Amino acid sequence: MSQHVFQRAGFLAAAVGAAGLLGAGIASAHVTANVYGPQPTKGGYAAIVFRVPSEEKDPVTTTKVTVDFKPDYGIGSVRTKPVPGWTAQVTKSKLPAPITKDNGTQITEAVTAVTWTAQAGSELKATDYQEFSVSFGPLPTNVDQVEFPAHQTYSDGKVVDWNQPTPAGGEEPEHPAPVVKLAAKAADGDAHGNMADTASATGDQTQAAAATSDSTARWLGGAGLLVGAVGLGVGAGATIRARKATAKSGGNS
Repeated sequence: MSQHVFQRAGFLAAAVGAAGLLGAGIASAHVTANVYGPQPTKGGYAAIVFRVPSEEKDPVTTTKVTVDFKPDYGIGSVRTKPVPGWTAQVTKSKLPAPITKDNGTQITEAVTAVTWTAQAGSELKATDYQEFSVSFGPLPTNVDQVEFPAHQTYSDGKVVDWNQPTPAGGEEPEHPAPVVKLAAKAADGDAHGNMADTASATGDQTQAAAATSDSTARWLGGAGLLVGAVGLGVGAGATIRARKATAKSGGNS
């Protein structure tokens, strides 16, 4: 086997290790709606965490995030979890026509938006992200998923709209709207708890998910370092063996 073959093997192994390191740092780069806990059911209540990354370069920061709730969902109530340094405002609007829920309750006004605004000094810096937790309901029963178009405002006045629908089985658009799928309503009518239970569960689920995410990232980072070290070792060993073989061949000639 030639010296060049050994060198190529070493470079390949080192490249695999580098790819592991890069892969450990890759994260979703758009606004997402995450469910930590049981999947929300049709007609029930939901606990959702909107994860918002800041994508602009320093010194531009994210100063405001607005999430739209479609009026035809008929969401009658929303609770927000306090975020240090941010204020939350829930907007309700009069419906053009009442919406009757499964329990017979008529909704004449519904939540149409939640807006989080950063206080001075708490703006979301580039490469950072923030999570905004909400619990709300009752959910609609006539759809399989709910969409939440989001609008991200930056300190330079730029607004990025995350409102493009993702086609079924199709490629994700450049600015997809956050989506949450709904499970079928339980036969016994259980709607996964009331607003208070859902709201209290959100905090623990968020912390657990964050801890799991951090542990996973650390494990991936460690694995990448290990693979990289092995690749460099293989490359160095291959080079040394090739040089010895070349020297021996020259001495015997």
